[in-house]
Amino acid sequence: MMRIDILTLFPEMCLSVLSESIIGRARENGFVEINCINIRDYTLDKHNRVDDAPYGGGTGMVMQAQPVYDCFSALCDSLGKRPRLIYMSPKGKTLTQQRVKELSEYDNIAILCGHYEGIDERVLEEIVDEEISVGDYVITGGELPALILADAISRMIPGVLPNEDAYTLESHYSGLLEYPQYTRPFEWMGRQVPEVLISGHHANIQKWQREQSLITTLNNRPDLLEKAELSDEDRVFLKKIKKA
Repeated sequence: MMRIDILTLFPEMCLSVLSESIIGRARENGFVEINCINIRDYTLDKHNRVDDAPYGGGTGMVMQAQPVYDCFSALCDSLGKRPRLIYMSPKGKTLTQQRVKELSEYDNIAILCGHYEGIDERVLEEIVDEEISVGDYVITGGELPALILADAISRMIPGVLPNEDAYTLESHYSGLLEYPQYTRPFEWMGRQVPEVLISGHHANIQKWQREQSLITTLNNRPDLLEKAELSDEDRVFLKKIKKA
């Protein structure tokens, strides 16, 4: 079973999300263990502070090295080994589905959440293995990005989803965006489900789904096509719709 530990100042916030839906059930059923560890429990400050003003001036506060380091050290001691530590940061490499797949193969990972103006650089240099960003924007803290990473990794663990198709056919897994999805009723507000989807002809349905994935990717994220695994048939189809 994979174990994920989230080092945060707001464990209750994280646990409220991790206790719901698919990930909540996965935790209950023992497919993945996700723990939230309060960094504040490791401060030596009598007022329970974990931050201080930045050297060099500037607005905001910076999380101190000591409580972060001691929190991670305590985790390593309890595990009897050192998990891979990921710091959620807008300065990190942008998260991709490929990196999610790679991280899902680890037995243990830990995710460090920054807050305020960030964390003292010295402790990051000392203990962090990699920095990951969830996009080119800045939010209040690392908790939401950590939850995104934990969710994405958990979905890849066998048993969490009903079968492999539940994630291999989704957007980004194969390098393309997912095709459109439909359910009952057949007609809604004058819009009908494409006839091919009720034809029962599986080969035609799969062909339509692949073509729709190509169209959606071309329209919304053409940059993904440069790295996607495309067949000769895919390339012919793309050339045709570009000319249309």
